[in-house]
Amino acid sequence: MDAAAPAVPNVVPAQESDWYAEYLAPVISIKVVAGVDEAIDHINRYSSHHTDAILTRDHMHAQRFLREVDSSSVMVNTSTRFADGFEYGLGAEIGISTDKFHARGPVGIEGLTSLKYVVLGNGEVRS
Repeated sequence: MDAAAPAVPNVVPAQESDWYAEYLAPVISIKVVAGVDEAIDHINRYSSHHTDAILTRDHMHAQRFLREVDSSSVMVNTSTRFADGFEYGLGAEIGISTDKFHARGPVGIEGLTSLKYVVLGNGEVRS
């Protein structure tokens, strides 16, 4: 039985393909993990590498998550809905890329730099 089943009524156990899915609907896949190591491994394997978050009271777990999760935005104790160009003070988004190096042809150091946004929260949500 799926470990999330006792907490979620009418749960359908996840399949391998569910970890790759972006549903574009009010549907989620839940995985209960043994600890922060398994969580980071799972995220780095299956995530879109756009935005990932951890809810924790453990400062060391939060710091490891921020350092080791390979996503363009990593968040602690806040909603992933804050991952938005406007919210980051960058203006309206015209496109989204989760690639690290996407330039073609001759590039300087600025073209070889990737960014990782870190958002720290205290339970904030975006309405």
